[in-house]
Amino acid sequence: MAKEKTKVEIPYNWDPRFYQMDVWDAMDAGVRRVDCVWHRRAGKDLTFINRATVEAHKRIGTYYHMMPKLNQARKVVWDGMDKSGRAFLDYIPKDLIRKRNEAEMQIEFHNGSIWQLVGADNFDNLMGTNPVGLTLSEYSLCNPKSWDFFRPILRENGGWAAFLYTPRGRNHAYDLHVMAQRNPDWFSQVLTVADTGIVSKEDIEDERRSGMSDDMIQQEFYCSFEAAMPGAYYSKELWRAREEGRITRVPYQNTVPVDTWWDLGIDDSMSIWFTQDIGREIHVIWYYENRGEGLMHYAAYLDERIKKWGGFYGKHTAPHDITVREIGSGKTRLLTAGELGIKFEVAQRPAQKEDGIQAVRNIFSVLYFDEENCRQGLDGLASYRSEYDEANKVLKRTPVHDWASHPADSLQTLSLAHEFQSLIKASQDDEGPQTWLM
Repeated sequence: MAKEKTKVEIPYNWDPRFYQMDVWDAMDAGVRRVDCVWHRRAGKDLTFINRATVEAHKRIGTYYHMMPKLNQARKVVWDGMDKSGRAFLDYIPKDLIRKRNEAEMQIEFHNGSIWQLVGADNFDNLMGTNPVGLTLSEYSLCNPKSWDFFRPILRENGGWAAFLYTPRGRNHAYDLHVMAQRNPDWFSQVLTVADTGIVSKEDIEDERRSGMSDDMIQQEFYCSFEAAMPGAYYSKELWRAREEGRITRVPYQNTVPVDTWWDLGIDDSMSIWFTQDIGREIHVIWYYENRGEGLMHYAAYLDERIKKWGGFYGKHTAPHDITVREIGSGKTRLLTAGELGIKFEVAQRPAQKEDGIQAVRNIFSVLYFDEENCRQGLDGLASYRSEYDEANKVLKRTPVHDWASHPADSLQTLSLAHEFQSLIKASQDDEGPQTWLM
């Protein structure tokens, strides 16, 4: 006799809060793009764990729940619990699960659908996959290239994407929110504690007494995009640049050489700022970043870029680690680049990371950025921040190493080199020519 199938109702033992139903109803009505700017403790992840479970049983396919970092996805969601102590994964009925893969943080359902936790820091490891549903949790801290990677896939297969976050200043998430608010095909919603009522004024005052800054309170509980991201190194500089009209349209000038400034990064990640010195101003006309490509790719890109402009290069400057020998070839990347036609100068190494950060601040007032062609780099500068110690409510002295590090570090290359040249000029003006050693 065949075993009778167990009937399971989904969502499973989930009692949604009233404000969580707006996005649920919108997706039921067919909306495929969702922008949820919800305050801290509003239940963003749990809402979309339940939603993805439902979607996985409407359409067979792969569903990703992405967080800024893969290890964060394990800590917050895979091993996470709600305020009652119930595990998040217990909201996925066991009777629907065929296989649970702890190492991959993946659940395979009996109907063939897959739900998996992934990290925006490793999104390119998912190349070749074809998700039909994507939740981008804490999107304001995610590498924005993760969405660029998945967007054409979801467009082609008719999949959905949900962006869940609290603001972190005016970075890529702000740009997305502005677009979503204007786009009738999107569901876009901002929910503060005043809208939900689930966090009391007393709770917020307790956070303030525990050391939470006013900026963070405005950001976390009132969803303010105007509050500076806590620990953001260049928030004041970027605000001033916008106020002074230095983030604008900056045209290329074909009579002036183009200089490039590099960060080599890890895992072959590289980022490049393209600039022109116009009088006492530095015009930042282009930003390029890629990952998983060798120096030959970047040499070809430089040639292609300058041909489109119809111009010529001045100097190319790389950080000090370009002189390190690679294990495989025994050659330095400096030598390899030279063989490909890129003759690098090498920027000095700052004594401490704080010195490099300060060098960027020192030069920021003469930087003019092309807003469109440098958007990814500017988003990275806005998101570059010091680590926050949640337990002690203090900022650490070390920066977070994530996607935002690359544009910040390549701009540091520019700043250190210009600062060094300024020292040379000042010394020559005072005492005549001198020899400086890197």
